[in-house]
Amino acid sequence: MTQTAMRVGTKALKESLRAAPLAAKPVTAKKPRASSTEWTAGIAIGAAGPRRYRLYKPPGVRKTESLPLLVMLHGCGQDADALAASSRMNSIAKRERFFVLYPEQDRLSNVQGCWNWYDTRNGRAQAEAHSISAAIEQICLTQAVDRKRIALAGISAGAGMAVLIATQHPDRFRAVAMHSGIAPGVAHSSASAIKAMFGKGATPSPLPPVPPDVQLPALLVVHGTADRVVAPANGREAAERWAERVSAKASQPRTVQRGTRYAATITDYRKAGRLVATHCEIAQLAHAWSGGAAGQPFSDAKGPDASRMIWAFVAKEFRREAE
Repeated sequence: MTQTAMRVGTKALKESLRAAPLAAKPVTAKKPRASSTEWTAGIAIGAAGPRRYRLYKPPGVRKTESLPLLVMLHGCGQDADALAASSRMNSIAKRERFFVLYPEQDRLSNVQGCWNWYDTRNGRAQAEAHSISAAIEQICLTQAVDRKRIALAGISAGAGMAVLIATQHPDRFRAVAMHSGIAPGVAHSSASAIKAMFGKGATPSPLPPVPPDVQLPALLVVHGTADRVVAPANGREAAERWAERVSAKASQPRTVQRGTRYAATITDYRKAGRLVATHCEIAQLAHAWSGGAAGQPFSDAKGPDASRMIWAFVAKEFRREAE
């Protein structure tokens, strides 16, 4: 990711926290190559009003099938097309056969297209989370989705929104992935969100207790050590806060590197042998989708493939649920 793109990302995040309800042109991205039956558009209506979405549907889905659903939430300055293009998650979905839902933030709600994940004091964050949930429910009702195999993933502001939704409804999701995001409960306003971005968050509020009959969704955190938009400390804090909810303990960190890609240091958090959270800290990675498509905004092809990492993590949790 270039320094120019990083400055644009920082400015977008800061401006979005103070943004007036003005229209803005989204980032132009090369649309994913798929047929009109595979890559479709729709609208869902929730507490925050209507929200557009894109859906990737693998070819040849039969009515007798019941496929997993991965919900992907874009970051600031992005839309569904941009995240699909940079992550290339649809290619994995085609091969592994699962649906991918890309809800889109309304530009009238945030000029930079950021999800207002931090705005919990006045209820705006919760309203947007409800609208995303409405889109998920709409897909579950209209497509061959296995409700026991639904997961969330997001980058930056999308990561913040993903973990907020998973915190509100831990019984609905099997796994959640945060890429370059901020820990849940750390920010409740634009001022505290900006502080958290630079690793200067105030004392976080306690997260709601996990009901005894609910299994906390496994959390994967991916964050770069060179991220100057959202401080790397946020990644560690996200994994630690999630693990603390069920008193999970950290394992010894291990370093993994494939070929010339950036090295990653991985720390697992487990409770009674069960994986609760994984923190993957990637050396040299800035505020960009690790291993993303070259030439796309907020995408770094030199990093380990975050999309493959996310799907492998999610698929393992789906298999665990089936056991």
